[in-house]
Amino acid sequence: MNVPMIQSLINAVEKPAIFIDHNYVIKAINQAYRDHYTCEVILGSSHCYEVSHHATQSCDKHGEDCPLLHCKETTKSHRVLHIHKNGTKKEYCDILMRPIVNDDGITVGFLEILEKVSFASHESESDKLIGLSKAFKEMIELVNRSAKSDISILLHGETGTGKELVANAIHNASLRNTEPFIVVECTGLSDALFESELFGHEKGAFTGASTSKKGLIDLVHGGTLFLDEVGDIPLNQQVKLLRLLETGSYRSVGGIEAKYANFRLICASHKNLKIMVNTGEFRQDLYYRLAGFPIHLPSLAERQEDIPLLANHYLSQTQYKEKCFSPKALARLFQYDFPGNIRELKNIVERAVLMDDENSISSKALGLSELPLENIVSATNANMTLAQLEKSYLEQLCHHSVKQSAQQIADALGISKRTFYRKLKQHQVYLDK
Repeated sequence: MNVPMIQSLINAVEKPAIFIDHNYVIKAINQAYRDHYTCEVILGSSHCYEVSHHATQSCDKHGEDCPLLHCKETTKSHRVLHIHKNGTKKEYCDILMRPIVNDDGITVGFLEILEKVSFASHESESDKLIGLSKAFKEMIELVNRSAKSDISILLHGETGTGKELVANAIHNASLRNTEPFIVVECTGLSDALFESELFGHEKGAFTGASTSKKGLIDLVHGGTLFLDEVGDIPLNQQVKLLRLLETGSYRSVGGIEAKYANFRLICASHKNLKIMVNTGEFRQDLYYRLAGFPIHLPSLAERQEDIPLLANHYLSQTQYKEKCFSPKALARLFQYDFPGNIRELKNIVERAVLMDDENSISSKALGLSELPLENIVSATNANMTLAQLEKSYLEQLCHHSVKQSAQQIADALGISKRTFYRKLKQHQVYLDK
């Protein structure tokens, strides 16, 4: 495959795209890629990792999943979620790498197609999903894969993991993002109220119906309907929801005329709907309609590395932006298991800023029972080794304790300054000053 043909292939791609040889050298590029990055790309000289990571080696040398390396090994396409550097900013990007094969079956290079993931961030930003842990990235990849389709999505996870935030992110990343996003809280809705809220009612349909009322299916037309705690829908109403999804039509309560629905459905539940199907509490046919694309929302215990990042994000949203967490307070947050997940963390932060009169928020102000700092390992994510946890903890501590000196951090950890610096060197972690 010659260079002009490769360039034609690249130009046909609407998203930012490049063609790379086996040595990571960029051989062809489209205008969208040039427009996306602030740095200059020199064909035949620039390497992909130099542009996207400002690095001198491929991303697998820095602990990331290298899609090109995977394509080499499997001869199949591979997709990854990376954090790219673009000028002074960092951004989540979805990377699709495809091997390009000539007529003789030989892989002549690789097509990389880039898509910025605008609904997620690895640092504090308003109206975005925030995190950098492996579990968070896995969730974001699923969200990004499903967002632009119309497939029904089922979000499942513990209470307080941010299901409505994720549902809203899916809507904003979808092709329906200019239309309404409507939330229905299914908990506590009676049979009659559920049907009336969803489908609307006509005047005189029941006692107290003095006027006609549009249902949420009418109001959401063209947009996204989010059914929160869908496991609480009464059994006799589940069949009506199923009929709506199967036929795309419905009638208001007391109405005769058939109406036609146009919406994308996202559902969420902290309950295990599969178990509810087995116990007869949830219809099996409805379950398979709702769970077209299941997405697991990880608990804070599964994304422990994100705790300091999220804590500082919620701190920045208070009126006490000048405050910071002491190293001991961050250590305590690392130890806590957060049964209430992100919602509980936010509440703890908002309480702590009020309970401490100093700019450095103490561990005591968190209102959590004290544990020795050496018990930090007790909250270890099962997927992390002790060395990985220690490095992650030091990275977060150094990044979020910029107002603390090395001596203050070492004192809070109960170690000498010399030992603290030795640990930093061992894990190649640097103080953010």
